[in-house]
Amino acid sequence: MSGRRIVLTGENLTIDDINAVLANSEVTIEIADQAFAKIERSKAFVDSSLDKKVIYGINTGFGPMASYIIGATELEELQYNLVRSHAVGIGRPIRDEYVLASMIVRLNTLIKGYSGISRALAERLLMMINKRIIPIVPEHGAVGTSGDLVQLAHIALALIGEGEAMYEGKREKSADIFARLGIGEYKLQPKEGLALINGTSVMAGISAVLCREAEQLMALAIKNGAFALELVHGFSDAISEKLHDLRPHAGQVMVAKLMRDILRSSKLLRDRHEFQEKFEVNHSVYQIPEEVQQVYSIRCIPQVLGPIFDTLARVKRDVEVEMNAVTDNPIVDVERGAFLHGGNFHGDYVAVAIDQLKAGIAKLTMLAERRTNFFLNDKINKTFPPFMNLKKPGLTLGLQGLQFVATSTTAQNQTLAYPHNVHSISTNGDNQDIVSMGTDAALMAAKVIDNAFVVLAIEMITLAQTVDFMKIQDDLATTSRSLYDAVRTQMPVIIEDRVLTAELPRIVRLARSTAPLRTIV
Repeated sequence: MSGRRIVLTGENLTIDDINAVLANSEVTIEIADQAFAKIERSKAFVDSSLDKKVIYGINTGFGPMASYIIGATELEELQYNLVRSHAVGIGRPIRDEYVLASMIVRLNTLIKGYSGISRALAERLLMMINKRIIPIVPEHGAVGTSGDLVQLAHIALALIGEGEAMYEGKREKSADIFARLGIGEYKLQPKEGLALINGTSVMAGISAVLCREAEQLMALAIKNGAFALELVHGFSDAISEKLHDLRPHAGQVMVAKLMRDILRSSKLLRDRHEFQEKFEVNHSVYQIPEEVQQVYSIRCIPQVLGPIFDTLARVKRDVEVEMNAVTDNPIVDVERGAFLHGGNFHGDYVAVAIDQLKAGIAKLTMLAERRTNFFLNDKINKTFPPFMNLKKPGLTLGLQGLQFVATSTTAQNQTLAYPHNVHSISTNGDNQDIVSMGTDAALMAAKVIDNAFVVLAIEMITLAQTVDFMKIQDDLATTSRSLYDAVRTQMPVIIEDRVLTAELPRIVRLARSTAPLRTIV
């Protein structure tokens, strides 16, 4: 991947492209020549229209103040005032990778030739991306309609040398970074402040990152589920091709197939036909010593993860459409000689999509937590020691403390799963009277995903502990054995009670290193 260049045209940016840039500092972006031609035509049209037409945000005020016409000598000052007045975010800075992803999306939008910016502005944003000059962007402040005004304003503020940025691991004033690199000051031209901050690029950029993380979670959830099924000597018919073809939802069918592929090398699954002939059926009622069916968290994994699989596929499509869309206002339509005033900056497509993904990940977390509970609760599993305690139950506590972490983290995800896009509050003098809350929804989804990795990591620990109790390492499916070995590399078997505070984060990092879903499809 070293030295790879991704060419932006405004039409074909993918989630994979963004994550390639985030994963490797040597991957760079360039702008296609045809895109520069579109930019220049758009800019020329704006310049020729400044003293001929009343154009929102170019020679008028903003929002409810749009009826104020701005004098010709104050058009550039207007753009600076817009950026400065909206760079008022509060809270912790969002992750650098979210900001970089947002900058790539914003650049891809601007070079489509409908935003009226100059070539110089596109080149300045391109330079910041390729040199990894990452503006400091506070997490909170935007309502996601007129797009990500507050967060994008902080990116714009750094671009003009008035904000702060991370560069080579250090936070400093962007003006100092530019000076050290011999880069001159950038001066905003008419429309450019508005073009920089008016759109959905932050929520879309964050969502692009989250889609990859959700793929990793899905892959790990499928592997953990298959691992759990074999540890309880589950029946193979629960994941049989015939069963799932009779209810042919794409996600359900795929999850079942992936589980079959994983478990093909397992020596632990049971055949239903052999079990059915194992016991005598007579005229008396009697209880057999084995379970005829597993609990739902083990038996219904394809039926629970399938809808989440399908949701993720839909979300990825919606996010990639947004990444390649024109989302600012007004839109410069050179072909028709017009300025289109509308609402493409409204973030509901991303907000609704990411809320759906967030709810799905919360359900995935609940599924993993319930399986963990199954293995740790001897009253339910009737096989394993309480809390997978491998020494003296009562004197030692095994994984009891870790279960509290899984339970509390899952509970938080259940609360965060409520769709944030329905929390619309009118603002901006009631001009923005219905809003998306898309960026906050994406940041909440990020927290849900972080939590899910914690819960799945605890499940991995529980499954590994179960293997050590059963002593069946050599009977595991290849994938399950690899998971077991990876956990044990980072965390020795728990026999004596010990403080796990330093060890749990290592397993969380291991969980986060999971290859994405497509590698097992």
